[in-house]
Amino acid sequence: GDTSVLVGLYGPAEARGSRELPDRAALEVLLRPKVGLPGVVDRSREQLLRQTCDAVLLGGLHPRTAITLVLQVLSDAGSLLSCCLNAACLGLLDAGLPLSSLFCGVTCALSPCGTIILDPTSRQEQEARAVLTFAIASLDRKVLAATTKGICSVEEMQQCLAAAQRAAGTIFRFYRDSVRRRYSK
Repeated sequence: GDTSVLVGLYGPAEARGSRELPDRAALEVLLRPKVGLPGVVDRSREQLLRQTCDAVLLGGLHPRTAITLVLQVLSDAGSLLSCCLNAACLGLLDAGLPLSSLFCGVTCALSPCGTIILDPTSRQEQEARAVLTFAIASLDRKVLAATTKGICSVEEMQQCLAAAQRAAGTIFRFYRDSVRRRYSK
């Protein structure tokens, strides 16, 4: 869609002081909004992004180092968290950091009548009864993280998860094609 995020990755580099972990790399994720200072929602997104990246990053191969992932929001037309997850994965992949698997973000919105909308716009998110975002690993389509806003039944959540897992295949194909284009030159 029209949501775009710019990602920068710095490291592995020497960790400073108390941030150093003796057995693995210390990962820091910074999410910068388009305008203004980061708020509580941005901090929550940062934490989810860090936990998701930490789950797949093989940080034990780079002990006592620091990796900083900076995400700058350029435009937000809906599904921002899933766009950030996808940008973070491609940033880690492009930097050549070792990963146990790839991951992607998929956002689903439940309309008031119960219809599932994949990759909703900001307007569709506002009108939705619930908005669910899943971080899905490329291996076995496991769920690495999930966040919800609104009210939905267990059955509806399962339907959204199934739709997100199907959509993840398309995103992983996009990753493969993008990497192939970048490195086939």
